[in-house]
Amino acid sequence: MAQDETKNPTRNEDPQPDGPPENRAAQLGLGFFFGVIFGFLLQKGGVGKYEVLIGMLLLEDFTVVKVMMSAVVVGMIGIYAMHTAGLVKLHIKPTRYGANTLGGILFGIGFGLAAYCPGTSAAALGQGNFDAIAVLLGLMAGSYVFAEASGWLARTVNRWGDRGVLTLDRVLNLKPRVLVPVMATVLVLLLVAIHVFVDPTP
Repeated sequence: MAQDETKNPTRNEDPQPDGPPENRAAQLGLGFFFGVIFGFLLQKGGVGKYEVLIGMLLLEDFTVVKVMMSAVVVGMIGIYAMHTAGLVKLHIKPTRYGANTLGGILFGIGFGLAAYCPGTSAAALGQGNFDAIAVLLGLMAGSYVFAEASGWLARTVNRWGDRGVLTLDRVLNLKPRVLVPVMATVLVLLLVAIHVFVDPTP
């Protein structure tokens, strides 16, 4: 028995593959397809409008909250279902308190000043809001600076509070099949509460 265990040290691991073999062309095609759908839905949801986005920051318009929370619910259920079926791989970024905090602050400052984020700025430009050009130029400049500084960041900021891969199911010690329905129900109830008591606009 000991000899068998030595030859097969991974016998207790999940034998199911974590996703299909990678196909770069298919990945690019699907990325383009779903990117177009995402942009279309952003625009139709109204979250490409400056007044809607600044209204969210001023807690006067909750359209963005309702659109994004709906996307979280649909995405959470869909990704979990596809991962369970072995159709997709999960690429979870590590939790790094320093990098996450500084990145969140920078993102918040930019969002507060411009009232656009990367996705909504692209949708805004697509619908003819030319003020989004400045945001997209800033996005490209920031991406270049980040790429150039990636080595230094890896040696410094990325090591501040590096906790590795953390997910809510691991932190709470719950199975995803339990956590996903519970979280989806909580978010749907919260959406209903926001729509009924806070912002009844469609």
